[in-house]
Amino acid sequence: MIESAGHWHVDAAELGRDDRVDFLRSYAFTGVHLMALVSLLTGFSWVALGVMLATFWVRLFGITGGYHRYFSHRSFKTTRVFQFALAWLGASAGQNGPLWWVSHHRLHHRHADTEQDIHPPGIRGFWWAHAGWVLSRRYAGYDTSVVKDLLRFPELRFLNRNHMLAPLSLGLALFGLGWWLEVMWPDLGTSRWQLVGWGLFVSTVLLYHTTFLVNSAAHTSGTRRFDTKDDSRNNWWVALLALGEGWHNNHHRFPSSERQGLLWWEIDVTHYALRLLESLGLVWDLRAPPDRALERAERS
Repeated sequence: MIESAGHWHVDAAELGRDDRVDFLRSYAFTGVHLMALVSLLTGFSWVALGVMLATFWVRLFGITGGYHRYFSHRSFKTTRVFQFALAWLGASAGQNGPLWWVSHHRLHHRHADTEQDIHPPGIRGFWWAHAGWVLSRRYAGYDTSVVKDLLRFPELRFLNRNHMLAPLSLGLALFGLGWWLEVMWPDLGTSRWQLVGWGLFVSTVLLYHTTFLVNSAAHTSGTRRFDTKDDSRNNWWVALLALGEGWHNNHHRFPSSERQGLLWWEIDVTHYALRLLESLGLVWDLRAPPDRALERAERS
């Protein structure tokens, strides 16, 4: 998983300007990719494929519905218990803790596609926007001034310091499940290491590059419904892969809206999942785009 090198807690003035690759983060990033390739040597089973898809989609929702729409933009409300569940789910994706993730994302919106942006593909190139910035020393820490609303929760500070607990716990759970299936149903053809490999490492690599596409492809390829000050694009195939996050021009125009796909055909799986959670009473006050946005979308 992508480890946070250096201090977990820094002020804005302490953020460096060092774009060199942080070798600790680089080795972790490369290591996860290598482990994903090694995992293919454990063989194939339908159980492993199903577990891989489940851990991919559920953890992806932890990023899209949790880290992004809830923590970064506060686009709906929930209980403190479910808030922590969303944070743990997001951390299990191996993309650092919630405070680190939210801080950098909020700064991205503040300076999108300018020299001050964290990952502007038009200025720094596609690879930098996709993954290069994650591996640089510059962004090892985070700006506490933009996450003051989250710093008041000690459980979020704890998880941010110890974010690796989430993917490690997932790995242990997959190991236990695989061991149990080996013993109870050997005819399924799966094993403890196969489930760890496919359910943790293969799915994590897919998670990395699916979420990274929002920063790279959704700022370089697609259509622009709204004339925003950035280069955000609505990209249908990124939206399909990333549970609706590819409707990025819509999002940059109305960042506090929980719903990002504005028209019926703009598939937004995160929105559908949040509406289901709303019906169960787990979340509420989902913020919607203004009526004029829907009218503009229908005319476009």
